Amino acid sequence: MVPFETDLTDARVRESTRRGFWRNETVAAYVDRWAREQPTKAAMVDGVSRLSYAELARRVERVAYGLAAHGVGPGVVISCQLPNWNEFIVVLLAADRLGAVVNPIPPIYRASELRFMLNRLESSVVVIPGTFRGFDHVAMLAALRPELPRLEHVFVVRGVPGDGMLPFTRLSDTAWEAREGRGGLQGSDPNRVHEVIFTSGTTGEPKGVMHTPNTVLAIIYPVIERLGLAERDVVLMSSTFAHQTGYLYGYCMTFMLGATGVWLDVWNAPEAARLIAAEGVTFTMGATPFLQDLTYAAGGADVSSLRVFISAGAPIPRPLVRDARARLGCAISPGWGMTENGLVTCNGLDDPEEKVFTTDGHPLAGMELRVVDEEGRDLPSRTEGDLLVRGASQFVGYFKRPDFTRESHTPDGWFKTGDRASLDPEGCLSITGRTKDLIIRGGENIPVAEVENLLFAHPKIAGVAIVGMPDPRLQERACAFVIPKSGETVTLAEVVAYLEAKQLARQKFPERVESIAEFPMTPSGKIQKFRLRQLIAEKLAAEGGRPRG
Repeated sequence: MVPFETDLTDARVRESTRRGFWRNETVAAYVDRWAREQPTKAAMVDGVSRLSYAELARRVERVAYGLAAHGVGPGVVISCQLPNWNEFIVVLLAADRLGAVVNPIPPIYRASELRFMLNRLESSVVVIPGTFRGFDHVAMLAALRPELPRLEHVFVVRGVPGDGMLPFTRLSDTAWEAREGRGGLQGSDPNRVHEVIFTSGTTGEPKGVMHTPNTVLAIIYPVIERLGLAERDVVLMSSTFAHQTGYLYGYCMTFMLGATGVWLDVWNAPEAARLIAAEGVTFTMGATPFLQDLTYAAGGADVSSLRVFISAGAPIPRPLVRDARARLGCAISPGWGMTENGLVTCNGLDDPEEKVFTTDGHPLAGMELRVVDEEGRDLPSRTEGDLLVRGASQFVGYFKRPDFTRESHTPDGWFKTGDRASLDPEGCLSITGRTKDLIIRGGENIPVAEVENLLFAHPKIAGVAIVGMPDPRLQERACAFVIPKSGETVTLAEVVAYLEAKQLARQKFPERVESIAEFPMTPSGKIQKFRLRQLIAEKLAAEGGRPRG
């Protein structure tokens, strides 16, 4: 078992508890409550099954004892790479009952990412699908396993296990009968790490963001209050539970409310619209492309039950907000947040149109914002600067990288977001750009340095710089500017084939390659990426906006 060293202090625990931001609760305790108070109510629905709260609680209990029989207990890491299936929720809740640490992994990740994450965390248990979207996850884990010396158990959901693996059903079929004499389940300590979720930064190394039950739930309470959410709501979640959007507002919030969760494992706007109509969905949250697709491709489905759509993860074109409100007939709440701190700002239901159309809302209770200059001095309203954040939902450090944790904070505890922003006189936030070298493709963070590091080793490439190019739907796509070696040419197809061989997740691939003789440089020798962004934007405009290869 690895130690989880955090920057959480006793002073922060006392102050956050005293002010009511930390309530020392866990999601599993809420599920137990609803199983008692509304046992027959639908808890969650996916494409295969529908579970009531009583059925969910029973299944979680069985799987928790099954995991315990396989050595899972407080502090043990369970990595889960499932789509938005009911089994993912069962794993999360069972880990909560055991005091284990969950490591959600997006199903689009491949061997390169899993090798790093599982070894860094020394994961004891991995839960995977058999196949998903045509990809064989069992074969991938079988090939990886010799490189994962600490991995003890692999459980396969909805598929045939490979050698040395077990079906997920084994957890609930056998261990339950053997639970007598094992004692009760310990449960999670609200101030100990219970989630490590990796996010990509500018260093090229994924960073393991550590959260406790208190930091996670601290941002759910004010969202519920601001948007008037309640037990009556039905939540549609299309963002993967392995990102904080799905984890916080699909998993955590649904079961805190005692609401019904409806899961979509592959984004499809007509199918989302059908589910909204069939299940009476009232709330959803997703990145800008989800909002755009649903607005313009919902078809003839009756989506009148939809009451609130929070859109975050990428800037929202203001005309889209207007069109979405008109076509979907619901409140649109632009918001801003990060894996490190959840949703920090969003618009309320009664905010004036001017705020909804032009800002990302004001801070939620327990969170504070500052916009500062290069010297760390506060700037006047409507002045662009570096965005700093602190508050109750702030993470408790990067796993095994205290240096990253220190570098990401000011001496007095403000988190350096890496975003550029301004605040209006009422304190509403407007994100204006990013200081960190990151591309946001439809709400997905693309770690530029990681991909550049791989491409620098390409036999035909002498130099590479990856920048975001504007895209009308996804906001940004990745463009690789390359300096070919003497006498060579580099094509997009060659770059794609090379990265596929490196087993990199496909969403990180550049979608255009531009050859260039030399990079624009600063006097100190740094590449002026803003000039490359300007160059590709001008080329796209001349071509009519087509991100060709």
